[in-house]
Amino acid sequence: MARTDFSGRVALLTGAGGGIGRSLARMLGGLGFELALVGRSEEKLRAAAEYAGRAQRALLLPGDLMERGFLEGVVDRVLERFGRLDALINNAGICFSKPLEETGYGELDAMMKTNVLAPYILCRDAIASLRESDCATIVNIGSVVSHAGYVGQSAYGAAKHALLGMTKALAAEVYQQGIRVHILCPGAVNTGMARIISRPGMDMDALISPEDIADVTEFLLTHRGNAVIDEVRLHRAGKQPF
Repeated sequence: MARTDFSGRVALLTGAGGGIGRSLARMLGGLGFELALVGRSEEKLRAAAEYAGRAQRALLLPGDLMERGFLEGVVDRVLERFGRLDALINNAGICFSKPLEETGYGELDAMMKTNVLAPYILCRDAIASLRESDCATIVNIGSVVSHAGYVGQSAYGAAKHALLGMTKALAAEVYQQGIRVHILCPGAVNTGMARIISRPGMDMDALISPEDIADVTEFLLTHRGNAVIDEVRLHRAGKQPF
């Protein structure tokens, strides 16, 4: 039976100020979660909290996940405020399109810190609290490039492949502890990021919507039966996933 009321439960969401993040925040608020929202812009986080119906109650954590001091303090700040953590959604990510031989050390470092290191550390720091929850769930937002390779996206592909591998290993490690770990691997989603990494033949008017990502995430949160869903791949109707 699906669970629909998460009142009193707490969700930590990164990348909350972007298009997918806003939709995820609204979905989580609608389920009754108290929200801890992470993003670079406090203004965008406030807008996301308002959109989610949590304008006065959400914990806003503006900062840069590439900064170790900020990253390693996120879960502690959530626990200080709410005393618990029940769901972690690692949605924050960066991307760029550039040939491998033109990619600088700093660019690759930023890509890996944001897309791999940040979710890794947040998962690590969250496990002890999630172990105490009756609905413990981690959802990592991957990409079609977690499986496929595209010209100009070697750095992004490396990061998303790494996120997929980490998610699979963690899912096996914590399953018996009652923590469910999933990864969503969508094709292009209609956000500003899609325009940065647009590929030949990509129809910008017919992309997956942020609401689609939120809907699938809601299903993962609300359905905890005997069937285990490790990975979800999303692509728009009529198109092959890769």
